[in-house]
Amino acid sequence: MLSSLAEVCHVGRLACGQGIQRDVGRQTPAPGAHVLLGRTNVFFVTVNAKDAVPWIASDAVQKSLVDIWRNEATAWLVGYYLLMPDHLHFFCAPHDLHFGIDKWVEFWKRQFTRRHLDQSWTWQRKSFHHRLRDRVEYEEKLAYVRENPWRKDLVANADDWPFQGHIHDIRWMGD
Repeated sequence: MLSSLAEVCHVGRLACGQGIQRDVGRQTPAPGAHVLLGRTNVFFVTVNAKDAVPWIASDAVQKSLVDIWRNEATAWLVGYYLLMPDHLHFFCAPHDLHFGIDKWVEFWKRQFTRRHLDQSWTWQRKSFHHRLRDRVEYEEKLAYVRENPWRKDLVANADDWPFQGHIHDIRWMGD
């Protein structure tokens, strides 16, 4: 692994030390994303509204986020996403390893805020992200996220929730 990491750093595809974390037995996750070279890297991300203020599930927010994720914040590719009133979930994969997941989330939140200076919408400072280990975990998490509006009694059928969609086709490769 170290020789392949050194080769990647040497050709400039990955800034050394960014995006790759060693397991150190932490009780809480280390910052950054644990990207495994040569393996599927799909991350589940949750971002909350500050103080749980319910402003996220709206047409204006959805339109802005989709445009930003599709056209500006492309270092990580967003697949399926779902907006709830006070938080959002999405699945993403790295596209440009020069940008860690935390900096990327900061970037698109800043771009969003600049578009909506006339609103009092504020993001919680940190986000939660987790690299999915296998296809089973991915499918379970996807089912859980899709059912979120139904579990909160916002719709009778999860498919009826209007604030969800796909941007990029992120598929689980392998296993």
